[in-house]
Amino acid sequence: MKEKSDVEEKPLLEAKQNFLSGENFYAQHFLGAHLKNDQYTFRVWAPNAQMVFLVGDFNDWNDSIPMEKDAYGIWEVTTALPSEGDLYKFKVRQANGREIMKIDPFAIFFEKRPGDAAVLHTVPEKKWKDGLWRGRNKRVNHFKRPMNIYEVHASSWKHHEDGQPYNFAELTEELVPYLVEMNYTHVEFMPLMEHPLGMSWGYQLIGYFALSSYYGTPEEFQNFVEACHLNNIGVLVDWVPGHFCINDDTLPYYDGTPQFEYQDPDRANNVRWGSINFDLGKSEVQSFLISSAMFWIEFYHIDGIRVDAVSSMIYRDYDDGPWTPNHEGGNQNFEGYYFLQKLNAVIKLAHPNVLMMAEESSSDTQITGLIETGALGFDYKWNMGWMNDILRFYEMDPLYRGDNFNLLTFSFMYMMDENFILPLSHDEVVHGKKSLMHKMWGDRYKQFAQLRNLFTYFMTHPGKKLLFMGSEWGQFLEWKYDEGLEWVDLKDSLNHSMQFFTSQLNQFYKDNPALWELEESYDTIEIIDADNTNETVLSFIRKGKRKKDFLIVILNMTPVERQGFRIGVPYAGSYEEVWNTEMLEFGGTWTEHNPVAESDEYHFKDYQSSITTTVPALGALILKPLKVNTRTKK
Repeated sequence: MKEKSDVEEKPLLEAKQNFLSGENFYAQHFLGAHLKNDQYTFRVWAPNAQMVFLVGDFNDWNDSIPMEKDAYGIWEVTTALPSEGDLYKFKVRQANGREIMKIDPFAIFFEKRPGDAAVLHTVPEKKWKDGLWRGRNKRVNHFKRPMNIYEVHASSWKHHEDGQPYNFAELTEELVPYLVEMNYTHVEFMPLMEHPLGMSWGYQLIGYFALSSYYGTPEEFQNFVEACHLNNIGVLVDWVPGHFCINDDTLPYYDGTPQFEYQDPDRANNVRWGSINFDLGKSEVQSFLISSAMFWIEFYHIDGIRVDAVSSMIYRDYDDGPWTPNHEGGNQNFEGYYFLQKLNAVIKLAHPNVLMMAEESSSDTQITGLIETGALGFDYKWNMGWMNDILRFYEMDPLYRGDNFNLLTFSFMYMMDENFILPLSHDEVVHGKKSLMHKMWGDRYKQFAQLRNLFTYFMTHPGKKLLFMGSEWGQFLEWKYDEGLEWVDLKDSLNHSMQFFTSQLNQFYKDNPALWELEESYDTIEIIDADNTNETVLSFIRKGKRKKDFLIVILNMTPVERQGFRIGVPYAGSYEEVWNTEMLEFGGTWTEHNPVAESDEYHFKDYQSSITTTVPALGALILKPLKVNTRTKK
């Protein structure tokens, strides 16, 4: 065993000082296990432990390798005993004398569950080939670009015949081409970090620096990201900095005292999710979590992070258990609020083009926008209100939709309050909520017609897009985390046509700047008629930078075909139908598009010109100006 020098190297000393002050954003560079000159140095932060031993395959898991604690509460040992691939843990004699095996919080690889020992795994430095993608991203304003995200649970996208899930080497071969074929711009994974229970979907983590071994090796995920970038697909990852797994041999009360968690038990215990809340005001915890985020961005070249459960981080009363007001008597969790501002500030300073997204369900705190204005500094927020209203509406019998038309249109009132992502996510297709397809009213044919209608509204409503896997072809069964998707559905002509519809709609979205070019401003949309509750038809215009670059969207929410349907148009001229959800190739019955519509001088609301067309039952149309006089007024 190598003796510890009396005088530490200055960089290491500064790293430890910065870790304790909450300013070390690369803590994994000195904490955890590190190989140098055929010896491993192990370091773990456990300031109140009485003693820590390194245990593993290499010493039969006994107490033969004690570690030494420094003035910063960090235990360290250097030894030549371990070998690549060995398992290890830290045996911690906690503050009260209790001894327990604990994981390495900074491990980058673990054994496959149900075990949770860390694996000594050296990842060779990768020679990345995605420079063109990364360089282009630095020059692009993502707010003014299309963003259409395919949300994936990595281990249930596809299974082998023996029931085993695909790993990332196999996903590189099959998922990447599928993303290209389906015309998505991004893929987003539910948490990929190590977690001991599959049914938590990765939202109760133990390894904040480790790709779950259930999904493959770190090298395989690096190669997957590179393949996505070479095919112009961005990669986003869910991340959970609010709470962690309650398992005793992982992070909870690591040294026997509240170390990663709050001192107050009511704040530490997350009753709703059966987990433990991070003390987000603690400097060392801030170093730990921000280092984790930076690690995933830099080591894996990911393009964005979706921060899960932000509401639970910024409100003390979000949980189901007892709560204590803050010093001002309110419910705001100031520690969480300032941590998220710090997180976004650090990441944006180092990587301005990396997307930061929040899954947040309240409207009391500004989530997106400049930190200087009091916002949390995220780029995007999930629009949970839109999602809840829209799904309630589409589940409803059309007889009642006219009286509840505000569910369809209310989002127009607040759509610019934040930079929104419209999420049709995994949360909406589990636990008895039914799949998107199964939510739709009516018989099977009408369900497909409405799903096409819903997706058209989803794609033409301002906001970036996110759709959970399987929804693209109308899978009828709810998502099951431990089974592959129902790919057999695609043998059915209606499912196959639905998949084709989604791929073409995704391409239509990418091809039409009117759907994303001015999305930061109300200039992006003009409502034609949001008051037609008798016929239950919604119409609006999406606009690009140029006068002639606009699309007219008409959505019929009833099973009644609307012949001779009149709407106002911004300019006199002719309008061509470029999208019709009832075309035969999409699973509908129409074999031809509506003819070109010529405007007349029949006034419609504030419009001096209008057109008539036929709107299919439960169908959606999009029209484009063919030849118009932009010098005329509405």
